[in-house]
Amino acid sequence: MGGAVSAGEDNDELIDNLKEAQYIRTELVEQAFRAIDRADYYLEEFKDNAYKDLAWKHGNIHLSAPCIYSEVMEALDLQPGLSFLNLGSGTGYLSSMVGLILGPFGVNHGVELHSDVIEYAKQKLDFFIKTSDSFDKFEFCEPSFVTGNCLEISPDCTQYDRVYCGAGVQKEHEDYMKNLLKVGGILVMPLEEKPNHADSGKSRLVHLPPVAVRSLQDLARIAIRGTIKKIIHQETMSKNGNGLKNPPRFKRRRVRRRRMETIVFLDKEVFASRISNPSDDNNNSEDLEEERREEEETKPSELKPDPPVNFLREKVLSLPLPDPLKYYLLYYREK
Repeated sequence: MGGAVSAGEDNDELIDNLKEAQYIRTELVEQAFRAIDRADYYLEEFKDNAYKDLAWKHGNIHLSAPCIYSEVMEALDLQPGLSFLNLGSGTGYLSSMVGLILGPFGVNHGVELHSDVIEYAKQKLDFFIKTSDSFDKFEFCEPSFVTGNCLEISPDCTQYDRVYCGAGVQKEHEDYMKNLLKVGGILVMPLEEKPNHADSGKSRLVHLPPVAVRSLQDLARIAIRGTIKKIIHQETMSKNGNGLKNPPRFKRRRVRRRRMETIVFLDKEVFASRISNPSDDNNNSEDLEEERREEEETKPSELKPDPPVNFLREKVLSLPLPDPLKYYLLYYREK
């Protein structure tokens, strides 16, 4: 499934297309989609297709189309502090975006059938935490993944505010899925009418991670990072006066002028030859010259903006603290 919107040149353009087509409708969902580059969850040799609105599968690794994920994120009506269960969590792409909205006091669990995909998801999560500047712009609810069949979850598991199942759920399992949900919660899943008689093999009960209280160290880190963010915000407000952000810069879409030719009709017959307007060549040269002048005049505003500065990271590294403490505040990132 997919193909509902045009392909983008990069992650931001893909999100722009999803917004324009009303698949992304809320600011929270938009921020989460922009914060995580979809291409980071592709294998290197397939990244050329990352910004197309298409599903991708390689072996057991699978990503749904962007339009599907955006519809799911909007339907879940996510809010900070909620608990979320992702059945068939795959690469962890969706779970990580959800974690950006849930914040540090939410719950973010995933169940995935294939152990190799679980390992892949953990690698991608580690890469995001250690390398993405977006990580420092949010208070993150880190997802936890367990291996197992989502139809064999232990009956004594906790219930969740939000549940998503990406695979088709048979009508006979509808109540089972609903039982994973808290009263007033939201369940998003594709429901199929055809019965499933496939044998799932040897049954093994799936135990989900416990809902644990954060350690004092974690709470301290969250509080310190939050305080530093407030200081940075106040400093930015002071520098900018009214605190208004600079308008975003957009890449200029270049419009190619097409050379028009004339087809001559004579006595209801069409001559195969085409007669060019004598001024075409001159007009073409003038168009190219005009385009060159426009590019020169608007060049400063059309340059792709510099990568955003990670102010939190810079501030932490500038503090008079021991290096181990700095790295702890930055989740052990390297300089």
